[in-house]
This record gives sequence, structure tokens and C-alpha cells, in this order.
Amino acid sequence: QVQVAESGGGSVQSGGSLRLSCAVSGYNYKVSCLSWFRQGPGKQREGVARIDSLGKITYAESVKGRFIISQENAEKILYLQLNSLKPEDTAMYYCAATPPIFCPSFLDVGSWQYWGQGTQVTVSS
Repeated sequence: QVQVAESGGGSVQSGGSLRLSCAVSGYNYKVSCLSWFRQGPGKQREGVARIDSLGKITYAESVKGRFIISQENAEKILYLQLNSLKPEDTAMYYCAATPPIFCPSFLDVGSWQYWGQGTQVTVSS
């Protein structure tokens, strides 16, 4: 059974940084498509950053230049470094994974197969 678990959220002031981690277990694939999503209060879930099975990285425009996605394949851990945080970055952050056969865009939230429970990031002004 595939399990996805996020960690690393917290409360920071505007301009601060956080590093989120996502551990994927019970996964038979050596590589996969992985993505970070977030859902702010009263908002729909949106894609933040994605890394496909070939290592190609995509960022949402709202976080480009501030957030960095990376992974350690051997340990199946995905990271999201959040820098220069703004109050509008406040959200529950989720990690999602799919097998490498088909790697959906992070605009296609419903196509991601495995999800974690999320980790809360709160940014105060």
C-alpha cells in the first residue's frame, strides 16, 4: 500500500523560509512523478511545483524564483524549499505521486493518484 507523508510545515513571518519533506513508501517504481500542491483558506487546491520521471521541473508562476523542488530518489523523499514567504502562501501543502507511466500536469489535480494528509504553512505579515 502506497503511503505519502508530508512534514516540515510551521508558522513563519513574511520573508522567512521553510523546508517541507514528503516521504513515499510502499511504492514499487524506482522513479515516479511527484508534485506539491497547496490549498489556502476558501481556495481550491492548486499545483505549486512538479517533477516528472525524467527530472523535469515545473513551477507555478506564483512561486517561481522563491520555491525549489528537489528529490532524493534512493530514499523516495521529495522536498520543497520555501523562501521569501508571503502571507498569501499560507495554505495546507500536500504532496502527491503517480506512477511514471503517465505524469499529469499539476493543473490536473484529479489525476494525481496518491496523496498525503498535508502539512500546514502559515505566514504572518
